[in-house]
Amino acid sequence: MAIDAARLQETIARVCRSGHGILAADESMGTIAKRFASINIESTPESRRNYRNMLFTTPKLEEHISGVILFDETVNQCDDAGQTFPRLLDARGIVPGIKVDTGKVDHPNFAPESLTRGLDGLEKRLVGYTERSGGTLRFTKWRQVIDIGLGMPNRELIESALDAMAQYAAISQHAGYVPITEPEVLMDGEHGIERCEEVTGLTLRVL
Repeated sequence: MAIDAARLQETIARVCRSGHGILAADESMGTIAKRFASINIESTPESRRNYRNMLFTTPKLEEHISGVILFDETVNQCDDAGQTFPRLLDARGIVPGIKVDTGKVDHPNFAPESLTRGLDGLEKRLVGYTERSGGTLRFTKWRQVIDIGLGMPNRELIESALDAMAQYAAISQHAGYVPITEPEVLMDGEHGIERCEEVTGLTLRVL
């Protein structure tokens, strides 16, 4: 299948509008449960829907937000009027996107360093997202954590992890989605800013 370059360029132009930002609303079930627990709210399908509905129906949101990253569950959730969140955002001039990685696992050779998973079945899932959202989802996100510490990051891990990220990006483009690649070099640790710059530069060059 040929890449629809015109669609990708249109998506990029809409998301990268001057003075606007991207809202990350792609918390996993575990993450959102922890955040709700900190304010004594039980994480249920309805409480999660209410939270996202509050975000996405904020007055004048489109004046500041150009894109929203959604989580799988959110694609089928609806606002109070019964309109799905992707369609609601699209109607407001905000581009909805979707997190497609399936989380991280410890690398068998380099733990505690981790690899992000999600390539298996990605093409099929993207077709499903297009159908479920009526074509309103237009970009994807994939996150890979890069740790800095004693002996970390391992060069072999970086090359393996970012090869997977590059494959994800290519698959997304062929499915009509603009891929957001997020190699996240963590700030945690005792290293200085110079070491952070070194690892960030290496990571981006490999990617």
